[in-house]
Amino acid sequence: MAATTKRLSVTEFDFDEVKDNLKVFMRNQTEFKDYDFEGSGLSALLDVLAYNTHYLGFNANMLANEMFLDSSQLRSSVVSHAKTLGYSTRSARASKATLNVYLNTTNTSATIPAGTVFTTSVGDTSYQFVTIQSVTATKIGSAIPFNNLSVYEGSFVSTRYTTDTQNVEQRFLINDNRADTTTLTVKVQNSSGDTTIATYTLATDIAALTSTSNVYFLQEVEDGKFEIYFGDGILGNAIEDGNIIILNYVVTNKAFANGASTFTNSAAIDTVNSVNVTTVSSSAGGSEPETIQSIKYNAPLDYASQGRCVTSEDYKTYVKQLFPNTQTVSVWGGENGSYNSSTGVSSIAEYGKVFISVKSTTGLNLNEVQKAQLVTDLAPYTVASISPVVVDSETLNLILNISFKFDSNATTSSKETLASLVSSTATSYNADYLKVFNSVFRHSQFTGLVDDTDSAILSNTTTVALGFLFTPNTAGSYSFTVNFGNPLYNPHSGHNASAGGIIASTGFYVNGETREMFFDDDGDGNLRIYSLVAGVRTYRTTSAGTVAGTVHYATGLVSVNPVYITSVSNVDGSSSTAIRMTATPNSYDIVGERNQILEIDTLNTIISGSQDTIAISGSSSTGYITNTSSTTTSSY
Repeated sequence: MAATTKRLSVTEFDFDEVKDNLKVFMRNQTEFKDYDFEGSGLSALLDVLAYNTHYLGFNANMLANEMFLDSSQLRSSVVSHAKTLGYSTRSARASKATLNVYLNTTNTSATIPAGTVFTTSVGDTSYQFVTIQSVTATKIGSAIPFNNLSVYEGSFVSTRYTTDTQNVEQRFLINDNRADTTTLTVKVQNSSGDTTIATYTLATDIAALTSTSNVYFLQEVEDGKFEIYFGDGILGNAIEDGNIIILNYVVTNKAFANGASTFTNSAAIDTVNSVNVTTVSSSAGGSEPETIQSIKYNAPLDYASQGRCVTSEDYKTYVKQLFPNTQTVSVWGGENGSYNSSTGVSSIAEYGKVFISVKSTTGLNLNEVQKAQLVTDLAPYTVASISPVVVDSETLNLILNISFKFDSNATTSSKETLASLVSSTATSYNADYLKVFNSVFRHSQFTGLVDDTDSAILSNTTTVALGFLFTPNTAGSYSFTVNFGNPLYNPHSGHNASAGGIIASTGFYVNGETREMFFDDDGDGNLRIYSLVAGVRTYRTTSAGTVAGTVHYATGLVSVNPVYITSVSNVDGSSSTAIRMTATPNSYDIVGERNQILEIDTLNTIISGSQDTIAISGSSSTGYITNTSSTTTSSY
């Protein structure tokens, strides 16, 4: 036992505990049995020993963490682990725009060289966009057109290296961590005396490489920079002494230039000063380099897919890589639904296709150029006979009416304060559980969170209405659909017909009618259009009678017959080009399927509170409503 008390405890690594263990160990020695460690110089020596032990323990723990992808904290470690899985990290991305450029000249042809600058501004900040390759066109009519010219935000940079195979430390680096590697071109000139140039491409499949393949490899190295390296003469052509490596790429300001829509040339193009520039698609796609969290998530999935898109998870992985501004993505096979430009997304099967819906970090749907580019980028990974189709995301709004009761004896907070806290709960639920694909609004979960907002809240009653904004084509008579994606409430035939059923809308105007119109239903599956005459619903009659479309209560699909809507009334007090249609769901548990994203409409959600008369015997009070606007069924 005496020998045991003299052993040093090594189970702790925190400084204070290590120092205490050292003191206990020293006091158990005969020489220091009654020694005052705090009042002597030996205390400083114990501090040094404790710090040294603490550092060693910390470093050992960090070293162990960095050995695994899941626990790594340093970017260099995460990138290294991802590389062993064959995963290439994503660099910064330059904002890209598409332009039509017309040179008004008598020349028969002209060339826009790589690095040609176009200027624009976003807010009060000016940016320059550049071409990354030379393009030649011939004259058509009175001008030389360059259609669908791609330009990238940033500076066009060219870096040269002369190969020295004897220098084992020579590296071919892109010396800026803001470089967009998708704009990189790699060329190899034979020597300073031989100007023969070969263009090298990025190696993506080593199985297809030979000893003469002109390819290069790319990897992220220290400080977020990228390194180019070449083959060894077996897998890829090896470079030789005296070869000149020419790297051209764009160094970008990343997302700051997204949204630019007006461009001008900064100088004459091929000696032509008269230049017209029109925008095909505004700038988009600029983004930060891939984050550590993204690398940890995507690298194992990329390894599992083995360079092929087979499952929906494979497509999600590659969409996030190929379109960096992806916030959330939904993918479903044709066996689980389809898309039609007239009727939208439905449950009707369409085999041979995979449907992809992307919610961008900008909040906007992908434009047609971005959709086409994404399909093109996916082509090398898709399985034969499967065609990707990019579908716009749709937001299904949840309009809540929350009425809570509280015990005023259990709180010093006012009704207004409690209502504000409940509003914050709804906002947090929106951010934590909704606003992504395949989310579910669970009514009991939400009402439980409302009750837990404050100990004084005893209960709440929350109802849910579904809202959907759609933009009608005002150029003529068109049909359209509104898909709520959830069964609608219809307990019996003719339910609530006299009061407008369970469908309502904001106002709009129809060609040939002077009064504001609205949608409702008759409870029998018929959609109607009406106006208010002295407060009474007067239904619009056509050759088809009063039927303006159909309501499929079981599926939540509303189909509107061809109608010429000329303009749209204000929505929520502001001018709008969209009509909001609302419906009462059959269940308050709401599911977002396929391309639908659920989101609580905080602007139109009503929150009211009242004192509980059971908790406070004999007291009475009026409720407090946070939304003071007067809202009627027809103007929902």
